[in-house]
Amino acid sequence: MQEGVIVKALSGFYYVEDGQTIRMCRARGVFKKKGIIPLVGDKVTYTPIGTREGVIEEILARRVELVRPPIANVDQVLLVFSVKEPELNLWLLDRILVHTERARLPGVILFTKSDLLENGDECQLWVSAYEKLGYPVLMVSSRTGEGIEDVRSLVNGKISVVAGQSGVGKSSLLNQLSPELRLKSAEVSHKHGRGRHTTRHVELLRLASRTYVADSPGFSQLEFGDMEPEELAACFREIFELGQQCLYRGCLHETEEGCAVRPAAQEGRMAPWRYQNYLEFLSELKDMKERRF
Repeated sequence: MQEGVIVKALSGFYYVEDGQTIRMCRARGVFKKKGIIPLVGDKVTYTPIGTREGVIEEILARRVELVRPPIANVDQVLLVFSVKEPELNLWLLDRILVHTERARLPGVILFTKSDLLENGDECQLWVSAYEKLGYPVLMVSSRTGEGIEDVRSLVNGKISVVAGQSGVGKSSLLNQLSPELRLKSAEVSHKHGRGRHTTRHVELLRLASRTYVADSPGFSQLEFGDMEPEELAACFREIFELGQQCLYRGCLHETEEGCAVRPAAQEGRMAPWRYQNYLEFLSELKDMKERRF
């Protein structure tokens, strides 16, 4: 048996790369009987059949498992958001950060299309706000090459998931990192200011030895699933920290007496959009909980 990594799953076939070749493999029936579904990113052992095919025998222990996108053994999430065309979507950025925090995955924020900025003051406000929370933030331009080598260093030797709305330059960025990928870029609809999806399935793209990125289907909606309202504050770093000073344990930071978060938001000690997004997500989680019972 040999060892490899599943780089693509499509129509019941699993494409396994062993560093030299990619084989189209089937999984043994025992996985289905046990309710185990192989995932992109899984390290597996397989038995070769001929020169191009194989059978997956074992799935090695997973370090991390994500539901959306369905992928295993991720090291970090690259949150790719454009500052122009389309406009920066801070609501979606914070929503994806909630998921990375809950999964305990490092998040790296990449602001693309920096060459389109006429005034960098507003962008610096966003950069400073997220850097203050401990998130690495890079300004990137596929057109000028700004930040590309920094991104290359960040992904080296890791499995990274690329997340963000379509049309923000994800494919262009990956083409800069590895020109032989020749990924199709999404055009931005001038009517809606959104990009058209160009990626239909989760796939690990090999950039270099032991270096992969998952160019996954665009994140237009991310459901919170079974998340409880009480869990949300821990996914906002500044709210979690301030919440330690609240008078009552279990404070949800809305209208409660003795809340330390609300005054901080009112006094400008945290980014205003972050608190507003928190309240909106909290309301959504409460509604979801009520519908479950």
